[in-house]
Amino acid sequence: MKTLRLWALSTAVALLAVIGVTLTSPAANAAVACSVTYAKTWDGGSGFGANITIKNLGDAVSPWTLTYTWPGAQQVTQGWNGTWTQSGRNVTVTAPSYAPGLASGASVTVGFNGSSSGANVAPTTFAVNGVSCGGTPTPTPTPTPTPTPTPTSTPTPSPGNAQAVVAAMQPGWNLGNSLDATGADETSWGNPRITAALLDNIRAQGFNSIRIPVTWGQHQGGAPGYTIDAAYMNRVKEVVDWALADGFYVMINIHHDSWQWINTMPTDRANVLARYNATWTQIANTFRDSSAKLVFESVNEPQFTGSSGDAQNATLLNELNTSFRDIVRRSGGNNASRFLVLPTLHTSADQARIDELAATFTAMNDPNLIATVHFYGYWPFSVNVAGGTRFDATVQQDLTGAFDRVHASFVARGIPVIIGEYGLLGFDRHTGTIQQGEKLKFFEFLGHYARSRQITTMLWDNGQHFGRTTFQWSDPELFAQIRSSWTTRSGTASSDQVFVAKASAVTSKTLTLNLNGTSFTGLRHGNTELVRGTDYTVSGDQLTLTASALTRLVGSRAYGVNATLSARFSQGVPWRIDIVTYDRPTVQNASGTTSAFAVPTAFKGDRLATMEAKYADGSNAGPHNWTSFKEFDVAFAPDYAAGTITLKPAFFAEVDDGARVTLTLHFWSGATVTYHVTRSGSSVTGTTS
Repeated sequence: MKTLRLWALSTAVALLAVIGVTLTSPAANAAVACSVTYAKTWDGGSGFGANITIKNLGDAVSPWTLTYTWPGAQQVTQGWNGTWTQSGRNVTVTAPSYAPGLASGASVTVGFNGSSSGANVAPTTFAVNGVSCGGTPTPTPTPTPTPTPTPTSTPTPSPGNAQAVVAAMQPGWNLGNSLDATGADETSWGNPRITAALLDNIRAQGFNSIRIPVTWGQHQGGAPGYTIDAAYMNRVKEVVDWALADGFYVMINIHHDSWQWINTMPTDRANVLARYNATWTQIANTFRDSSAKLVFESVNEPQFTGSSGDAQNATLLNELNTSFRDIVRRSGGNNASRFLVLPTLHTSADQARIDELAATFTAMNDPNLIATVHFYGYWPFSVNVAGGTRFDATVQQDLTGAFDRVHASFVARGIPVIIGEYGLLGFDRHTGTIQQGEKLKFFEFLGHYARSRQITTMLWDNGQHFGRTTFQWSDPELFAQIRSSWTTRSGTASSDQVFVAKASAVTSKTLTLNLNGTSFTGLRHGNTELVRGTDYTVSGDQLTLTASALTRLVGSRAYGVNATLSARFSQGVPWRIDIVTYDRPTVQNASGTTSAFAVPTAFKGDRLATMEAKYADGSNAGPHNWTSFKEFDVAFAPDYAAGTITLKPAFFAEVDDGARVTLTLHFWSGATVTYHVTRSGSSVTGTTS
């Protein structure tokens, strides 16, 4: 239990330091001055979300309270980073109890989801503790970067206390697709140059560690020296130094070199080892005197091409890890006791791969070593293929199995573990590949179970989550769930959608609550508390919305989301429930080509979950022909605004010429629609019968 207490203490202290809380009473008669930036994060018509950033231009205040008035008929339905209340058009946000203060010069961002009717005009006047602030209406310019926060007051654990160090690193974030890009420079994969302001703002989100992946090969000379370009090394050091100045624990590594040249080690062992050793020698010498909060990771996702099998793979990875450890330790300075991170093959959590790395740890007998694996979930769910649309028992067992294995093999032996990357693989395209509620349940459980297994997690972000220049989350609801999972559990439900068919009478609807150790406390529509026994009933874990309440909530029964409810629990974030009016979607005949074909679709308020494809004989058609269910966004993709479902070139590339394929479109309401496509060369014909 000592490690758990250290984990909780270090996380709490670091969070307080990030937000600027001092542990002494504020000075009397503090002078309040402030500016406020209001920025919408999404707008779906009847629903929307926004972030509000408060910058303290005066003396430190504790606690703070933000107030503003809506100019129109807007309603906050869910808020985070503070306690939200609304009376009429007046909104009040009070500081959370865990971080009540706002230091002079510091900023804090609060966020919410809301509903609106009519013009959704942004508020323009705000006040903090009763003092008027400046406001910026939507659209806003790039938010003012948060000033560099005060470094965490958590003392750096002494060498040899690796478990305490890794506990203090929780939670972590990845600066992906920047210094690890394989092009000419850090912008070659579409992200802007890294700035100190970006790191300041990530620190302000509550992250205690940052993994900075670095790919070296394209900035390196040839044999025998394999000299790293001085300008590039200096750039890496500049970014590392910014992060250390912010109080982060920092991890750097050899990243995509793993598949660019290290993977050829089975057939080119001497040259690969010489280059690997030269690379780490230069890195170690550059950073030998850097803070002990800098951590080295030997190689990202190690892999080998053309090996004879598992035994040779294990031997080669052990050789790399051993050489890495010896080079760093011999370089002296702080490297003599620096914490070093060693991966399994492919950073896999399979037991055989774990056992291989455990043998390396035993042989090294070094107390300042850390094990790492990566986790992107059960693959069919992670990319939405093979019907893996839900966070079900199979997905959960895949997660618990992985975390249990690394806990038993490492943590229980006193060897700490970092999940150096976690997320969902579908996120590499965008965060909508997996349905929102199912996605939230995955991250809620992941954060909880990692805590229970004493594992530190580092969120993979290649720019799809936190805006590198806007400093805003692309999915604030997702991040609110992730952040909550660092410290507590949240209640969820079997779905975040209740579908009410427009073509039939309104009837009661039931959801199953996943209490997750919490207790259900109530249900709200905006700021209105629904009445238990009249608007809804709860029996055990069954939440039933009455027909009369649903009739009121769906109103005129326009297709789409008519109302958003907030299920509240004794702890954690609320669970959003959308009330959706729908009818069975319809499709139309169409023609096109294998490179441009779309099914005209009237979605009628529904949303596409997945798609099956079969030939007339019942065999599976299209890519991944071991399953009838195709991969979302790869084989097909809905466009709700355009009213189409696109069948992508990747789908037709593996469809037999001249064969008729029957598609079954599965929607989240439970409705299914059948459609037929026939490929003839590069031409495609689509029919409804």
